[in-house]
Amino acid sequence: AAENADWKTATLCLAADGAGCFERAGRCMSKPPERIAAAALPADAWRTVVPVRFSHCDPAGIVYFPRYFDIINGVVEDWFAGALGLPHHHFIRDRRIGLGPAHAEADFMKPGFLADELVFAVLVDRIGNSSLALSVHGHRGGEPVLAARMTIVTTSLVEHRAIRIPDDLRAALEAYRERCR
Repeated sequence: AAENADWKTATLCLAADGAGCFERAGRCMSKPPERIAAAALPADAWRTVVPVRFSHCDPAGIVYFPRYFDIINGVVEDWFAGALGLPHHHFIRDRRIGLGPAHAEADFMKPGFLADELVFAVLVDRIGNSSLALSVHGHRGGEPVLAARMTIVTTSLVEHRAIRIPDDLRAALEAYRERCR
């Protein structure tokens, strides 16, 4: 609770890319991922079930935390087709538009165990000019296991620079965000 109180007293500021962030202890930082109970997620939020496999775990049978970022990336790739109707690989392979993470962070509330069935939901937090911020929420039996934030930047895979979010992607993101309000 003290950690969350610290964010309540933080000063809103603007990051170099124009994204909103919070100043704490003289540094501009993104706000930590919000911990949302499964029942409090919007009814129209896209969800998927991810089984925890042996390859995700350490020798104790607990999900090794870096593997969560691989799982989250897979969830986001599936979300593109499942929620937005725009296959992730179509951007990269056919349109030569990169969808790379510029920032990722996660809070781990409970350990994930071998053979768990984790339910993940994705929400759109921000749509910028060339980037979007997502929050990804993982639950086991309705109980939060992790909350993550990911900023994705759209880039030209030919020129290797940031580009404006394509109109079809922007429209799909806005429609999804509206459905989840």
